Amino acid sequence: MEDELAALAGAGAAALVTAMTTELWQTTRNGIAGLFPRAGRRRREVATRLDSHAALVEGATAPDDVRRALLGSWAVELEDLLRREPACREPLARLVGEVLGEVRGALPDDRRETVHVHLEQANTARDSGTVFAVQGGDQPVHRSGHGGPPSGAGGGATAAS
Repeated sequence: MEDELAALAGAGAAALVTAMTTELWQTTRNGIAGLFPRAGRRRREVATRLDSHAALVEGATAPDDVRRALLGSWAVELEDLLRREPACREPLARLVGEVLGEVRGALPDDRRETVHVHLEQANTARDSGTVFAVQGGDQPVHRSGHGGPPSGAGGGATAAS
C-alpha cells in the first residue's frame, strides 16, 4: 500500500508540473486544489502555491529544470494528502489519466508511446482470505447466500497488473 500511494502521488506530481504553463493548467490546478479540504486556509494556501510555482516555470529560462525541482515537493505533499484523505485517491488517479491523455494527444505520433505512467499492484490472499483489488475504477462485490466467496471472486490468488 505504501508503494501504491507513493506511485500515485508521484504520478500526480508529474501531471501537475507537466501541466504548468500549458493549456491544461487551469483544469489541473483546480483539480489538485480541489483535493484539499474544501473550507479553510489550507486550500487557499495550496492554490496560492500552485499559482506561484506555475509563475516560476513560466518565468524560467529552463522551465523543465524548474519542473524537476518542483516535482519532489509536490509528490511529498500529495502523498501526505492521500494518507490523510483516502477518498482523494480516485480523483487524483482520474486527473492523472486525463492529463496524460491530453499530453499524449498533443505529441507527434512517433513520440506518443514515450509518455506513460506505470502503476503496479500486487495482492495476496492467505489463510482462506479473499482479495478485492481494483486500480482506477470501482469494483462491486456481491456476496453469495451460502457463505462461499463472492461471485466473481477467487480465493488464494496473487495478481499483479
